[in-house]
Amino acid sequence: MDEAALISWLTLQAINGVGDRTLLKLTHAFGSPHAVLGATRDDLICAGCSPELAESVRQGPESSIRQQIDRQVKIVERLKIQTVTLFDRFYPARLKTIPDPPPLLYVSGSFSPKDEVAVAIVGGRRATSPGKLITEEIAKDLAGCGVTIVSGLARGIDAAAHRGALAGKGRTIAVLGCGIDRTYPSEHHALRRSIESHGAVISELPIGAAPQSHHFPRRNRIISGLSLGVLVGEAATDSGSLITAKLALEQGREVFAVPGSVREEACRGSNRLIKEGAKLIEGAQDILDEVLPQVDARQRATLHLGRALTEVREPLGKEETLVYETLSYEARSIDTVIESIGLSAAKVSAALLSLELNGRIRQLPGQQYIRL
Repeated sequence: MDEAALISWLTLQAINGVGDRTLLKLTHAFGSPHAVLGATRDDLICAGCSPELAESVRQGPESSIRQQIDRQVKIVERLKIQTVTLFDRFYPARLKTIPDPPPLLYVSGSFSPKDEVAVAIVGGRRATSPGKLITEEIAKDLAGCGVTIVSGLARGIDAAAHRGALAGKGRTIAVLGCGIDRTYPSEHHALRRSIESHGAVISELPIGAAPQSHHFPRRNRIISGLSLGVLVGEAATDSGSLITAKLALEQGREVFAVPGSVREEACRGSNRLIKEGAKLIEGAQDILDEVLPQVDARQRATLHLGRALTEVREPLGKEETLVYETLSYEARSIDTVIESIGLSAAKVSAALLSLELNGRIRQLPGQQYIRL
């Protein structure tokens, strides 16, 4: 979109009384926001505007708002951000089908036709280590099969989903709850850059918009709207990811959940989803079995369904096997391992290092180890 067209879109959006539905209705009726802004009062009324709204459109926004729009457009140009409207052919087809699609999206990175086969993965910010690891594993396997992973760049499960997709050398899309010129949380700046190189970071919010709490429920409808289904990796009862699951159901999307410990507060919300009918997921294949019937032959051709979801690994040595079998999917300290198997600290440390280098385990803060 060129500068003049973007200014027209933002100007029409900024007029009091012009919400998303009205903006789309008027743009469809007149052909473009520029034509809407140039329409006569009578033509606007004939298109469905009240006399008051027609007058507001004719007058346009206040001068201070116009100056703000000019600043936003300059930032879009400087940061090389793309703008995509509902009427553009690059607008995600699946997102168009939701009841309230965003009229305008800011995009950093790029969309791809492959993104038509997408699964959203969301969950709590305070996720457990096992929860994040299983999320990474599922996202990696799905991405390796050609499925785009959609999430919200938040701490916890969202970040694990993006990282898993990148590890699987697939595509991933992050939907922000702030302006696209911001990164929230700030520590995910490097992750964001990786996502932009292997997918897209998008937002419907204006340039400069802060990550305020009321932005995230609307952000979540885009996450589910882009996807064939939504997986809740792990969520407490107050997690915003449960809103995403609710929106997914309203949009006719599949809802999945990974079961967690009944004693873990971080899993209570996702466990409740399973009680209420969400499909229980143990691995990527469970999701593929549910979403593939929704994929047509053209979309299926972009997938790599012959790819093995489990890697063939070299056999372990005797000491590595002892250490590996002592570990579990719950974090354990090196001292606990040493006490359990009776090997020297040096031998246990060497086995742990070998297992970590071979991708069998992961070290967590505090010299804690967990199986992968």
